[in-house]
Amino acid sequence: MRTLTFLLFLFFFNINAQNQPWQGKFEPIDNMIAPPNSYRNASGAPTKAYWQQRADYKIKAVLNEKTNTLFGEEVITYFNNSPDDLSYLWIQLEQNVNKKENEDFGSINNKMKDSMTSRNMQFLTRTIDFPAGYSIKHVKDENGKNIKTVVNNTMMKVKLNTLLKSGESTKLSIAWSYPITDRSMYLLSREGYEYFPEDDNTVYLIAHWFPRMAVYNDTEGWQNQQFQKLGEFALEFGDYEVEITVPEDHIVASTGTLQNEESVLTKTQRKRLEQAKKSFDKPIMIITKDEAEANEKQKSTKQKTWKFNAKNVRDFAFASSRKFIWDAQAVKLSTNTVMAMSFYPKEGLPVWQESSTKAIMHALEVYSEATFDYPYPVCISVNTSNIGMEFPMISFNGGRPINGKISDAAKQGMIGTIIHEVGHNWFPMIVSSDERKWMWMDEGLNTFLHQRTIAERYPDFNSVTPKSIVPFMSGDKNILRPIMTNSDNELMSQFGANFYLKPTVGLQILRNSVVGKELFDEAFKEYANRWKYKHPNPGDLFRTLEDATATDLDWFYRGWFFTTDNVDMELSSVKWFKVFEKNSNIEDQKSTKKIKITANNYTAGTEANDFSNGPEIITMTSTPDDAYGQFLSRIDEPEIRKQLSGKNIYEVTIKNLGGLVMPVSIEWIFTDGSSEIDTLPADIWRRNEYKIQKTFIKEKEVSKINLDPNFEFADTNMKNNSFPKEDLKSDFENFKDKKNKK
Repeated sequence: MRTLTFLLFLFFFNINAQNQPWQGKFEPIDNMIAPPNSYRNASGAPTKAYWQQRADYKIKAVLNEKTNTLFGEEVITYFNNSPDDLSYLWIQLEQNVNKKENEDFGSINNKMKDSMTSRNMQFLTRTIDFPAGYSIKHVKDENGKNIKTVVNNTMMKVKLNTLLKSGESTKLSIAWSYPITDRSMYLLSREGYEYFPEDDNTVYLIAHWFPRMAVYNDTEGWQNQQFQKLGEFALEFGDYEVEITVPEDHIVASTGTLQNEESVLTKTQRKRLEQAKKSFDKPIMIITKDEAEANEKQKSTKQKTWKFNAKNVRDFAFASSRKFIWDAQAVKLSTNTVMAMSFYPKEGLPVWQESSTKAIMHALEVYSEATFDYPYPVCISVNTSNIGMEFPMISFNGGRPINGKISDAAKQGMIGTIIHEVGHNWFPMIVSSDERKWMWMDEGLNTFLHQRTIAERYPDFNSVTPKSIVPFMSGDKNILRPIMTNSDNELMSQFGANFYLKPTVGLQILRNSVVGKELFDEAFKEYANRWKYKHPNPGDLFRTLEDATATDLDWFYRGWFFTTDNVDMELSSVKWFKVFEKNSNIEDQKSTKKIKITANNYTAGTEANDFSNGPEIITMTSTPDDAYGQFLSRIDEPEIRKQLSGKNIYEVTIKNLGGLVMPVSIEWIFTDGSSEIDTLPADIWRRNEYKIQKTFIKEKEVSKINLDPNFEFADTNMKNNSFPKEDLKSDFENFKDKKNKK
């Protein structure tokens, strides 16, 4: 009967365990991330069998300034490196997101109010209509035959005439055009044109501009998630040959290396560029302010064609205008030299000439040291309004003075934007994560190094620290979402905090307070080098950081990335003890105390509010033989008593109120004014995730104890972190006290 009862117990226990799986804070996260497969292994690295698709592009584009229209023809050579045969392909048509009938138009962070601006009403209703989206002239195969296609909003399905077998390639020829949109008319506009009424000129920022291959990979097949402006890129690598025809007096800044300098640049401009290639300490002006202002007045009706080549990039963008001032400087890295360049209208002076190329240089140096050397020949920053947007080798960056003047805060914002967008060359332009699905993997990792650049190169600027995320993490849990949220599903009110700041602070905590800088930096560099020019998933990052540090970090990933818990540690109680031997004189033990006490001042278990009553006296007795069981050896009990004699023993109780487990940093402030810090690893919470007790021995008497004194762990309530307890009176109560005293 006893055996049957035991078996029944096991049966019902197993059923219950299946229905309610254990989700402790220290359990592995294997069931929460994509499992390893034959292409990416359990260490977080790609295997020898890893594959990814490739797409090479030959593009000819013509910019019509009179109609603000871009016309293009392209030939895509698509390489099927997958083990699968493909009967159709998916191509991205991002410009279609601007069509009036697009389901997401105007809905982002905008709603009806009883009083609203005309511009916001235009966002919502598009009262003034204007054309947008692609006109596809044809899609043909390499034999010139038309291919059937089906367009679903921002995705086009190409039904191949011939099955594309594994290991083979195919060519697609596409002719298209679209109206370039006015950036001031759209929410979240990454590209388009900016018009300057004063001199009747335009700056064109051309991106998301040509039909591009969607990603096909080993974890989800086709990544054909619709473009809704927030989730930005999921693209394949390839080589580009691009010809861009623009008005003759335009200057083009572009991804890639310029192939026909003699045809599009003057002799003076080419000479200055050669000087810039040898200038490592300051930028050289390629086009000056006076030259740009003279150029603004030409309004040429002729055209010229700029030719660019780019190797192993996943996208291509360019900017074109007759307004551009242009400066350039060489940046020496350990393996190559990069040309840092800035293009800006006169409206960006003087701060852009003073700061833009310098900021590029700082980003190139810090990011290269932290990951791998920037591999491309140029890195360009283009000034525009109200935006920061990244592409390979080129970024569009906001921040302008008003009448030539700019506040310190605005200048910091401008420089920070340039560094951030340049940094995106690493994440995700080279370490090519999927922004459509996991925006935090590029924005969070990039912001982490962006903030490191600010801290190291601009120490007077404000930078992100764990304290920066406290207001967000202490917010309403009913609306908070975890970091592991799809890019397009995040609330706009949480977007920046959840995808930029929280991952940044999480990596800062790992680097500074959990793993240690040296080991973490090696692991972060390992991840970047393992996955450069490849497509990592969150699991690849998580596994690599553990693999390269020999540190179990699942507890951190689970709490920080998969939940909305916050850090709130409470220093619940502190007990102070001293030891005396059973036959010793108790009064002798107390003779050094400033406050005279008696042995019966304390009752075991009593909670004290401060240290004023002195220590609780503990009797230490000899250990009876039977306590040793069958062990014949004995510890040196006199030596133990000697070592503890006169020492202060403190038992602290700490509660986890916020839910997130973290290491525990304890500051001891002694009565003589000195202090020291003890740090307990997060493992201290393994056996009890909600309350821990720990005993410490101190030579000196303690006057105060603080948790997280250096604010390393984003604790959302510092008021419960001290003993003796802090005065928690409200501001109103303090005001009443002062009034009564008067």
